[in-house]
Amino acid sequence: MLLGSIARALRPGRTAFSTPRFFAAQAPSIPLISRVVKPSHFFSSNLRFSSTVNASLPILTPPSVARWLMLSSGLCLAIVVVGGVTRLTESGLSITEWKPVTGVLPPLSESDWQVEFEKYKLTPEFKLLNSNMTIHDFKKIFYMEWGHRILGRLIGLTFVGPLCYFVVRKKVAKPIALRLSGLAVLIGLQGLMGWYMVKSGLEDSFMDTPGAVPRVSQYRLASHLALAFALYAGMFHAGMTAIKEWKFANGQLWSGVNDLTVMNSKLVRQFRLQARSLFGLVFITAMAGAFVAGLDAGLVYNEWPLMGGRLVPPADELVSPSYAKTLEKTDLWRNIFENPTTVQFNHRVLATTTYLATAVMFAQAMRPAIRNALPPLVKTNVIAAFGMVNIQFLLGIGTLLYLVPTPLAAAHQAGSLMLLTTVIQLLVSLRSPSQAARLWRMANLKRKP
Repeated sequence: MLLGSIARALRPGRTAFSTPRFFAAQAPSIPLISRVVKPSHFFSSNLRFSSTVNASLPILTPPSVARWLMLSSGLCLAIVVVGGVTRLTESGLSITEWKPVTGVLPPLSESDWQVEFEKYKLTPEFKLLNSNMTIHDFKKIFYMEWGHRILGRLIGLTFVGPLCYFVVRKKVAKPIALRLSGLAVLIGLQGLMGWYMVKSGLEDSFMDTPGAVPRVSQYRLASHLALAFALYAGMFHAGMTAIKEWKFANGQLWSGVNDLTVMNSKLVRQFRLQARSLFGLVFITAMAGAFVAGLDAGLVYNEWPLMGGRLVPPADELVSPSYAKTLEKTDLWRNIFENPTTVQFNHRVLATTTYLATAVMFAQAMRPAIRNALPPLVKTNVIAAFGMVNIQFLLGIGTLLYLVPTPLAAAHQAGSLMLLTTVIQLLVSLRSPSQAARLWRMANLKRKP
């Protein structure tokens, strides 16, 4: 799906947030660039971006930066999937320490493996759930968690290193450099949050609570996933925007239209507001899914669309006093985040709302009067979002009905990110080109004979 997104973005004749108004007809005289770069050269390694730009033109993000951002977002997608499988296979608590540097290498000898296994034997998970585990079984879950951590380190290296290079070489404008630096900070915070989450599953308090199941805090799990989604969204959005602006600057249409005033029409503004709301709804629904995963709430009611033979579970089950921790029972709000029944119900409601919101947008876009007024790329992305929400909805129902099998559950988690991807594509296609892209396009057009 991610590769398909890139391919569609690079297809000739198709292009995709910044300045809302186009320039006046009497444009000021603009210095010309030395040569016009053909769109077909987007992935050319021989393109010398810095040598083609007049110093008076603003910086336009080059293809090399766009490719790096798309690679980084692809790695974020991969780590979300790997992280989901790590959780589903109950591998996340196998490594009991956080060693950002020395932890790069796994145990290299049998004695090293025995040392790690002895550390794991001290955890509540081993004592309460896996006391019969052999060292052979331990290696399987260890490698799963180790691979997840290595992928996280790889993302950090592949993002921070090139970012420093591009900033020093002035390949990106200052506002974009600041936003990308913010993403670099988030990567560091994500690593800290990952270990903070794992620590919550290693606490000895599980041993003192009758019937307790050692697992990480659902609050920290949701925070960990939220950071991953934010990183992916930031990288993918920036990469797609750079691709479309470069192609626009070199002669291709913007979202399939010649007249850029269309991008500031009332209809497009309305769709832009809807798309932003849909983005928030998809994100919140995914975070609600993280609470379902953290509490194993997917194993509570394995039926659809009913829950125990009714659309809404009994009120005393949704708002149970047993989840309140104060004597006065004033914190019944904890049911929203700690009661498996309530958490699953909330996720169902949010998922259904997301589906209906996407369906309404699709139905609007298909009305003849609106379909003819929308930019072609916007219509394509609305169709893609509606198709993906159908797939994701079916994956969610299947995961529930089949008692959360690992392949289906992992696909459902990946599907949430792919649905977010289609909405990001829609947002990019609804924005106007930046001032830098407009100036570059005008300079290129003047240069052509």
